[in-house]
Amino acid sequence: MVSKGKFRLVVAALIAVVAVSVSFDAAAQLRVVTTTTDLRCIAESVGGDLITATSIGTGREDVHMLAAKPSFMVQANRADLWIRMGLELEIGFEPLVLEGARNPEIHVGRRGHLDASHGVVLRDVPTVPVDRSMGDVHPMGNPHYHLDPYNGRIMARNIRDRLIDLDPANADAYRRNYDAFCAQIDRAMFGDAVVAALSADRLWEASSADTLDGLLDREGLEPDGWYAMLLPHRGVKMVTYHRSWGYFAGRFGLEILDELEPKPGIPPTSRHLARLAARMEALEVPLILMEPFYSRRAPDLLAERTGAVVLEVGNMVESEPAAKDYISMMDNIVRRVAAALDTAVHSDHDNN
Repeated sequence: MVSKGKFRLVVAALIAVVAVSVSFDAAAQLRVVTTTTDLRCIAESVGGDLITATSIGTGREDVHMLAAKPSFMVQANRADLWIRMGLELEIGFEPLVLEGARNPEIHVGRRGHLDASHGVVLRDVPTVPVDRSMGDVHPMGNPHYHLDPYNGRIMARNIRDRLIDLDPANADAYRRNYDAFCAQIDRAMFGDAVVAALSADRLWEASSADTLDGLLDREGLEPDGWYAMLLPHRGVKMVTYHRSWGYFAGRFGLEILDELEPKPGIPPTSRHLARLAARMEALEVPLILMEPFYSRRAPDLLAERTGAVVLEVGNMVESEPAAKDYISMMDNIVRRVAAALDTAVHSDHDNN
């Protein structure tokens, strides 16, 4: 018969073994902290069960306005890899978070710090010196590049390469996961049949060069996917609240006439709205596109004056229920923009 004292020792030993086992399993996973939900989702797609990932942002706020919090520093303290969007999107909180985290391995320039913007196709890069009188202008380019699905592939590639650098033993798994993620984007963008017939590289190259219609026609293929949904609206002008939709518009052939903000980050003014309304009326601009965290007051006033449709749609993962991951976020944006433009076009026809 085992004495109570020996029984307690056995139980304590078993608890210790379990604790060590759990600790080892946790250590086997790279701990990733990202600044945005989009980055977290892409990291999870590439890392799979080899990583655990959390994000500083929730997807429902203006990232420009995030402030450093002790909870952010706690997350960063435990991170093996910190991933940011870059282009100074996080300039308001990242330096304080990294300093307060007391984790030098994730500081800028270390292997544990990744700027996901490396190699992306940038827009709105200033050609003159930037100062505060210009508003919230990013001197290295517009940081909302994730809204071009091609840049989503580049973000995933950057994350894949850094995970392989930190965890070379699992390089093959990271490569497989990356390939699967990119294949999802390709099929969503161009359609299964088109991707099966032509290489993804060729399709993206033609899309960027605005020669995809001709390529598909020569190959006897019908446009499909996100590309086909917005194809009828190529060249249509719209107005956005903030300068955050240029990458999306550029990829799908839409044109942004202007923003409700007279300068990036500056709230709409009566004078700017009056001038903008006159331009919208003259050009028959059908759509005002905005994120849910902005006030509806100015967009609704502008819509009342011009007859344009106001579309409020989240452009980050988890910004709304339909945006569960990167693919569904992009799908939700494409479908809702296409539906809004369809409605505006039919309304114009009915009125005429």
